[in-house]
Amino acid sequence: MSSRWNSSLLVLCVGLISGCGDDTNPNVGASQPTPYEIAYPAYFPELEVTPTNPTTVEGIALGRRLYYDPIMSNDGRFCGGCHEQQYGFTVPGSNILPHVNLGWSENFLWNGKKKGTLEEMMMFEVGEFFGTDVTKLQNHPEYPKLFAAAFGSDAITNELAAKGLAQFFRVLASYNSKFDRLLRDEDKLSEEEHLGFLIFNTEKGDCFHCHTLPLMTDNGFHNIGLDATFSGDNEGRFAVTQKPVDLGKFKTPTLRNVALRMPYMHDGRFTTLEEVVEHYNSGVQLSPSLDPIMTKPGKEFGLKLTAQEKAALVAFLKTLTDDTFTTDPDLANPF
Repeated sequence: MSSRWNSSLLVLCVGLISGCGDDTNPNVGASQPTPYEIAYPAYFPELEVTPTNPTTVEGIALGRRLYYDPIMSNDGRFCGGCHEQQYGFTVPGSNILPHVNLGWSENFLWNGKKKGTLEEMMMFEVGEFFGTDVTKLQNHPEYPKLFAAAFGSDAITNELAAKGLAQFFRVLASYNSKFDRLLRDEDKLSEEEHLGFLIFNTEKGDCFHCHTLPLMTDNGFHNIGLDATFSGDNEGRFAVTQKPVDLGKFKTPTLRNVALRMPYMHDGRFTTLEEVVEHYNSGVQLSPSLDPIMTKPGKEFGLKLTAQEKAALVAFLKTLTDDTFTTDPDLANPF
């Protein structure tokens, strides 16, 4: 995979940070941000970019810095603190949804409490989650010039900070796993991985209905039979809609880089992929809001996979690991 944006253009941003040019006017050269075309495979859905926030080299550079800077909060928190690149932009031991391919999502958080564009989600992050004090950004020696480079104005607002973050989130795109290379006819699966792929994408495993290709999520909500009764955090989507049919429904997480981010489920109840597969195989609990997929004819008592088939399914899930995504220096902490 080639560099996500031209290094010579980053030099331009560094020049703006260091104060090159006319120091009496921080907006010099800032009104013409450099357009950036986000790369993704032809087999991905079309990426819709908010017209009022076109992607630019300078906007991505700003968003990347904001993503990793504790200045965004009043208590030391920042996006990159809970979403580490080496783990697919989440952290082990947590049940935090990963920051990957969210440019193709309109539902956010496990219960879908937030819905809309990335810009609207980032407004929540800046305004409510972090409670960002933009005066700290405004008084920073570098941020006014970075905002001027990205948006043509050194007057910093929550909205502009959200736009910068949204631009960086859109380039957090994973599409170079072994499975992707298979789709591009650049690699082949092992016999075991191929068996797992067949189980995943047929009625045998029924995984593909919710974890649809190529994003490996339908961005919807499902009750997959984790519990028979619901209260507190286990109510899921019901907490948002107050509809009994939504009890126990949670957002379908993408399976991209899933092998890197144990534990699993909204409450982290499973610590291995083998446990996850066994849940679908024999652990589904009945409830009125259970997804019909879980009780299709022949699956009333689980998938009935053999030990070999379960191992093959796990092997296939591991082909969704994208080492390029987890090591790409363009996505790493810039500090």
